[in-house]
Amino acid sequence: KLAGCTLFITGASRGIGKAIALKAAKDGANIVIAAKTAEPHPTLAGTIYTAAEEIEAAGGKALPCVVNVREEQQIINAVEKAVKTFGGIDILVNNASAISLTGTLETATKKVNLMMDVNVRGTYLTSKACLPHLRKSKNPHILNLSPPMNLNPMWFKNHCAYTISKYGMSMCVLGMAEEFRGEVAVNALWPKTAIHTAAMDMLGGAGIEKQCRKTDILADAAYCILTKPKTFTGNFIIDEVLLREEGVKDFDVYAIAPGHPLIPDFFLDVEIDTTDLKKERYGAAQEKKLSGSQQEGADGAKVKTESAAAKPSGPVAETFRVIQGAMTEEYVRSTQGVFQFELSGDGGGTWYIDLKSKGGSAGFGKPPVTADVVMSMSSADFVKMFTGKLKPTLAFMSGKLRIKGNMALAMKLEKMLSQLNPKL
Repeated sequence: KLAGCTLFITGASRGIGKAIALKAAKDGANIVIAAKTAEPHPTLAGTIYTAAEEIEAAGGKALPCVVNVREEQQIINAVEKAVKTFGGIDILVNNASAISLTGTLETATKKVNLMMDVNVRGTYLTSKACLPHLRKSKNPHILNLSPPMNLNPMWFKNHCAYTISKYGMSMCVLGMAEEFRGEVAVNALWPKTAIHTAAMDMLGGAGIEKQCRKTDILADAAYCILTKPKTFTGNFIIDEVLLREEGVKDFDVYAIAPGHPLIPDFFLDVEIDTTDLKKERYGAAQEKKLSGSQQEGADGAKVKTESAAAKPSGPVAETFRVIQGAMTEEYVRSTQGVFQFELSGDGGGTWYIDLKSKGGSAGFGKPPVTADVVMSMSSADFVKMFTGKLKPTLAFMSGKLRIKGNMALAMKLEKMLSQLNPKL
């Protein structure tokens, strides 16, 4: 269906962009690889040239172009080269993206600029440069890898800058679909679950791939969209939803580890277990009621509070006792971070894990030195997280865990948990 069509794909040297390119190449499409990796990266596999080899081996024609979408002239040069080489452009895939899952005060200005420049401005300028050529095509499409706009504050509070930048890409879909209706189809595609890419490895650490799907699912969904008529426009498509409509029934083929629980992707609200929520609220109400009765006698309250603080009990306290017992110099040396936990519900309050000071320590109250990372969540979810029933990445992505401070250190926690789980 895409034989002879020319696709201009940003960020196509690896990951999702390359997967979409390879799927189209099997039809005999021409692929413009517009990405910035010309020299091998020390940690990330693939360059525009290795991607070109794979595309041609798959049956397509490739044109590798060095393009940093932050540089307008590089975009314009690549578009001109594409038109000169292949005679035009039929499809644009805005896949290039930058991510920093940090709070407002923790996001450096250069990271804000990077996300706005790559995600919003890069998408806008690449679309602008390609549109005059797309309008001449028989069935032109623009496809942005961006989410449906969900104004639930949960998706803004933990990473405001990133959310604004991704929604900026989605707003390009809204505006351009209407502006060029009847001329160019403009749609957005987003995964239902986390996709295994280099970015996901960076965010989630070792073992995260088991909770992800392969890039193939997005390549198949993109192919469905790009082969539809140009009247199919202005849609925000979720990969699994579209493929089910197209008759796909077996989604295990897309899983890295079939049968393993999958992480839902950002910006898609997941169903909340209201039973747990009610229990948490009930627990908090009982705690409040109990503290009220303790305040009847000032001296008595003081004694009771001190004894409770001195000997906290319950699942949270038991978890910290195990962590303290499992503490090793190796954990301290490899982590070099202090984690503070603000827990709500039964056994809540302030707890800490110090993996920076000699020997390390864990327990109730504030850490002996300033925390590098502060994590806020319910006591119930904390226990689930430390016993392997809830992955930190999933907790964060579904809004159950809020993180402030050093995000890289926070990601090290998952590795530590995987080693601790058998003991908990």
